[in-house]
Amino acid sequence: MKATEANLLAFIKKSPQFIIPIYQRIYSWTEKECKQLWDDILRTGSDDSISAHFVGSIVYIEKGIYQVTSQSQLLVIDGQQRLTTVTLLIAALANALGDSELFEGFSRRKLRNYYLLNPEENGEMHFKLILSQADKQSLINILEDSEQPKENSIRVMENFNLFKTLINDQPNELTTVCKGLSKLVVVDIALNRDQDNPQLIFESMNSTGRELSQADLIRNYVLMGLEPSLQTRLYEKYWRPMEIEFGQEAYGIHFDGFMRHYLTVKTGSIPNIGGVYEAFKEHSRSPNVAQAGVEDLVKDIHTFANYFCAMALGKEQDSQLKVAFQDLRELKVDVTYPLLLELYHDYVCKRLLKKDFLILIQTIESYVFRRTVCAIPSNSMNKTFATLSKSINKEKHLESIQSYLLLLPSYRRFPNDDEFKREIKTKDLYKFRNRSYWIRRLENHGRRERVSIDEYTIEHIMPQNEKLSTAWKTTLGSEWKRVHQTYLHTLGNLTLTGYNSEYSDRLFSEKRDMEKGFRESPLNLNQGLSQVEEWNEDAICKRAERLSNLALDVWAYPKLKASVVDSYKSKPEALGYSINDHPYLLTKKNRELFEAFRKEVLALDPCVTEEFFKLYVAYKAETNFVDIVPQANRLRLSLNMSFNEINDPQGICKDVTKLGRWGNGDVEIGLSSLSQLPYVIGLVRQSLEKQMGSSD
Repeated sequence: MKATEANLLAFIKKSPQFIIPIYQRIYSWTEKECKQLWDDILRTGSDDSISAHFVGSIVYIEKGIYQVTSQSQLLVIDGQQRLTTVTLLIAALANALGDSELFEGFSRRKLRNYYLLNPEENGEMHFKLILSQADKQSLINILEDSEQPKENSIRVMENFNLFKTLINDQPNELTTVCKGLSKLVVVDIALNRDQDNPQLIFESMNSTGRELSQADLIRNYVLMGLEPSLQTRLYEKYWRPMEIEFGQEAYGIHFDGFMRHYLTVKTGSIPNIGGVYEAFKEHSRSPNVAQAGVEDLVKDIHTFANYFCAMALGKEQDSQLKVAFQDLRELKVDVTYPLLLELYHDYVCKRLLKKDFLILIQTIESYVFRRTVCAIPSNSMNKTFATLSKSINKEKHLESIQSYLLLLPSYRRFPNDDEFKREIKTKDLYKFRNRSYWIRRLENHGRRERVSIDEYTIEHIMPQNEKLSTAWKTTLGSEWKRVHQTYLHTLGNLTLTGYNSEYSDRLFSEKRDMEKGFRESPLNLNQGLSQVEEWNEDAICKRAERLSNLALDVWAYPKLKASVVDSYKSKPEALGYSINDHPYLLTKKNRELFEAFRKEVLALDPCVTEEFFKLYVAYKAETNFVDIVPQANRLRLSLNMSFNEINDPQGICKDVTKLGRWGNGDVEIGLSSLSQLPYVIGLVRQSLEKQMGSSD
């Protein structure tokens, strides 16, 4: 590696051509980064005391073997964003300048022939900078002043137009811009093809500009080290179609998330959000993947990316699946995608019937929505859907997945009809995060032609106005204030209308009988309102009852026989151990202490279970969260969490991270008296809550 400081314009001028390799990310600088560069150039150009402004490094390697007779093109490993942005700025500046030199070396002809073009060359060699496929033609057309291609580069065009606007808006600053550009400095880093590893250098660069995404790192890791012809073939056959399927904007937003879901499917564990790249490298080096080869890996990513685009980006072609994915997508629960990706693969491979796939999508939707209505924390769902695939019986997808969901413990439970109906009738659904979703689903249930609710607004039949009219107070009765506070935003009082402003705070009878009123409404949600005489507590409750029954059909609870569900219950190993196998628990003191402890722990949550082993007693939710090892004069407790995670103001916990012991976890507590019990149970609760709340 050879690194030297260089004036950026001189560096560009002497270089024959920069090529952005196909494995590099597309141009991604936004207005923010471009304006920062513009401001730096103006500041530098306007201050004669500033001799130079550093803008980062350009790392490159020669494409071919250097010969005296023909200087090789330069493959850019790092610095694409700066080179492209400066090129766009120079192109915009050249358009604004005439043939006379406003500042030495700065005329339209010199800017183009020194920094944008190789005037004596033809074809692609005519251009100083060749971008990767998604951006290539847009830049060429800018430099040729020709019409943009149909699928142009959004970022290239946005930033070129931004610089044109900045230059046009500040015509008196052109000399300052020229001076500032002439002072830009970079570190020129040339790699030695035989000695330097471009991938390692690429990973270790700490450049200015936009941080590389996990997807950028993965693409470079897969393609950078390949022989050029294979690199090109894999990119054009698999990676480029994948980028096109996502679309320019969505690729930058969603591809990292997709790769996280993909790795969850493939490895069975959820990578940390910032650790997707490292998890991918580990996956790619696993024996089966490494043996299959890089092409099979890229092909597999491409296959699953198509599934993801169908589900998450609305690209599904089948009309029924498209609607089902849209319904689920509106709930914004990305954690379901690892399971859905696997199910989609089984569906494509004809291991899962379409009708069963549809039911499973709707079951997942019901599970998520019911939990939301019942205010069950969602932070455990990540783990739920990441591990569910282990319980799929590929011969009975529908039965096994529905049974799994029905068997989940309390904090991961599938709310039954009684709980869901009770909660949906009384919940504030107007301030609900998914209010357009739930009201659309209720309205369209059973319809062959779905109603778009975008042209409607949510109507409060009993008005929101706290200053109700005397007539409304009379209608609601003597307890009008309680009725208004209790039912205003609930299911029974909410509907849809296209005439919200006309309805205003009118009495119910007026809203019902006016032109285009409830009596004439074609909407399903307004059925039955024409038969209601007065809108009061009784009417609201009756409508809530009707709509909550409808909700049980929209978000259906799986209908499986108890015997079928029971067949999927995990069968505990018949260990045959009991309290009688622990002599230290049979002494009077320890027995009293143990009984008090177990009573408190089992009361923490209905999902907690107790299991006796040969040397310890375990208390579990999903897995052990506390274990008891009986000792002569005390109970030694092991909490299944890291020592640095425990909040222990009294300092009674011991760090046993590097010590051998029976029991799970790195936190040890000695329980020797009943007086310690309340505080110790508080520590145990932390371990349970950590397990119940773990998501990433």
